[in-house]
Amino acid sequence: MTSDDVTSGKVAADVLDGLRELAWTDIPGLVALETEAFPDDAWAEASWWGELAGRPRRDYVVVHREGELAAYAGLDLGGQVADLMTITVAPGHRGTGLGAELLDELESRATAGGAEALMLEVRADNAPARALYDRRGYDVLNVRRGYYQPGNVDALVMRKMLTQRGIDS
Repeated sequence: MTSDDVTSGKVAADVLDGLRELAWTDIPGLVALETEAFPDDAWAEASWWGELAGRPRRDYVVVHREGELAAYAGLDLGGQVADLMTITVAPGHRGTGLGAELLDELESRATAGGAEALMLEVRADNAPARALYDRRGYDVLNVRRGYYQPGNVDALVMRKMLTQRGIDS
């Protein structure tokens, strides 16, 4: 965490240990973790450079724990409706609550950016992510049949009004 993070008010030291803004030096680690987590449809290095160049509208954070990239998450701050672009937790850090902490951080950043709602897409077969979003008050608005390829897996389009609170948020 840098002094700019603290003074911006975006990151509180006690919210997420090891959380900081995405930097260009993180891109190789992002590509590696993305490939591990999503072998069939990982974002390429060029995509990450594009996301980094999209600031301030694109807002990404990374979490390092024990010297390794543990997770990353990002938003598109497009006005009254923000889009959750990704939350990815490394396999060795899953089940620790890190995904929930990142979701809280993204919701706070979206609210601070003026969004009234947060939208996302999730694979219908991603039970842990779906359970998290359900607990946090996200509603399914639409199903995009066969969206994720290969595998022909549906995408659930979900939304949360940011004035709502989930069961455990």
